[in-house]
Amino acid sequence: MAVVPGDVTSEADRQRIVAETVRLLGGLDILVNNAGVGASGYFHEASPERLRRIMEVNFFGPAELTRLALPHLFRGNKPMIVNISSVIGRRGVPGYSEYCASKFALCGFSESLRAELVRFGVHVLLVNPGLIETPFRDHLVEDRLRSREQRRRAMSPEQCARVIVRAMRRRVNEVVITFDGKLLVWLNRLFPRLVDWLLAKYAQRYQE
Repeated sequence: MAVVPGDVTSEADRQRIVAETVRLLGGLDILVNNAGVGASGYFHEASPERLRRIMEVNFFGPAELTRLALPHLFRGNKPMIVNISSVIGRRGVPGYSEYCASKFALCGFSESLRAELVRFGVHVLLVNPGLIETPFRDHLVEDRLRSREQRRRAMSPEQCARVIVRAMRRRVNEVVITFDGKLLVWLNRLFPRLVDWLLAKYAQRYQE
């Protein structure tokens, strides 16, 4: 195993990560874009810097890393790009507007890229996890909604990883992970106005 640390928001680091990976492994078959940051708090109370930080890490970093990796993936063995988005990249929720926007962007990017790259044999898998038991919330750029923090039951990282690997082996286009995540996505498809109403009531509850 080889580890090449770096910052996905740095152009120099992105170039070094790809070049060093190819040098150490002799090529590139799979790129997993998993780096991400988030923040909680209402948009009208936030700074422009918070939005830019989240978009740089969650969207521009993966997009530009993909750009650098593609020439090597074109020569890879069953090449694949795995973009880790979120269920709230399919349905926005209050209090996480910048994070939702960055993940919506990653979803759109993945869908477009999949159609562009199919003729080169490069597959794009979009992963939309729900609540996973990771330290993600402990490292938010900003956390203004601590009062709403409720530790609900989350899926283990190991189980999440198994679902992702299974989807990779089957070369499916998209996978939504956790029951709650699937429920949110499907409710929004079937009853979008109901979900709008429920989320508005949820947001109002924490603004009172």
